[in-house]
Amino acid sequence: MSLHPDFPSSPYAELLPDQRWFPAAEELRSTAYEKLLPPLVAKIRSEVSAWRADSYVGASETSRALLNWWFETEHLVEQADGTLSPFRYYFAQREAVETVIWLHDVRKVRDKFDLLRFDASGAVSTNMFDEDWPRYVVKMATGAGKTKVLSLLIAWSFFHKLYETDSTLARNFLLIAPNIIVLDRLRADFDGLRIFFNDPILPDNGHQGRNWRDDFQLTLHIQDDVRVVRETGNLFLTNIHRVYLGDVREPSLDDDDLRDYFLDPFGPKPVGKTTDSKTDLGEVVREIDELAVFNDEAHHIHDPKMAWFKSIQ
Repeated sequence: MSLHPDFPSSPYAELLPDQRWFPAAEELRSTAYEKLLPPLVAKIRSEVSAWRADSYVGASETSRALLNWWFETEHLVEQADGTLSPFRYYFAQREAVETVIWLHDVRKVRDKFDLLRFDASGAVSTNMFDEDWPRYVVKMATGAGKTKVLSLLIAWSFFHKLYETDSTLARNFLLIAPNIIVLDRLRADFDGLRIFFNDPILPDNGHQGRNWRDDFQLTLHIQDDVRVVRETGNLFLTNIHRVYLGDVREPSLDDDDLRDYFLDPFGPKPVGKTTDSKTDLGEVVREIDELAVFNDEAHHIHDPKMAWFKSIQ
């Protein structure tokens, strides 16, 4: 299970499908590669690679403009000392964003039936999927930069809905963290919408004839601190427990946030910067017509009995 001899050493270099690691000896690549990967990965990875090489043909005008800005344009970012240094996204981040856009724009994947076209195992069936809404899952290693992928896809959805007349995407976003630790980490990046302006996410006004920066109007709502909610342009950053409207139950060791369990004997838990509750955020987001939901660290999204699944329903 050694790395391919041409496996790149740089995290920015393109990693071709036939160079990817897989859990077997290299001499088995031609016969076992597709069977040893998660069922949908091999075909999607190969087709996205070919699509990238073909300059994103078939994508919407908005998607192509953004992809070329993010990944084919040189960017200089100001550092803390005032100097400028080149900025590039990791290839893992690029491939994740490209894959979601390719599935949506090019292959028009809208449900589980569309996704099954990419099954290389022959062992996946529709009855393995309980949801009836479009869901794209991106699996990335720790440290690969999932937050940057989230920010790029939020911007893509916003502009796609704004500029493409037939877009089914959204300009309101619910970004869900599995626990308070992840929530605080996300807040550090999204507070003040700084990630959208510190990273080269928003193209310059005039790029491909659009006023991207002027048109990107977004208001951040952290946890239950909900300000005036406009019809569009809302980003709700919250913990899963704020959105799921379930029965109140006794704290358990199975909870994502264990503070209730350990602090329950000592009275009300302490209020932190991202735990204070002012309004029912779950009720607010249910009143919004267009909404894209992003889940960070989606370990628990596959079980229909879990809070994530129930909250979407």
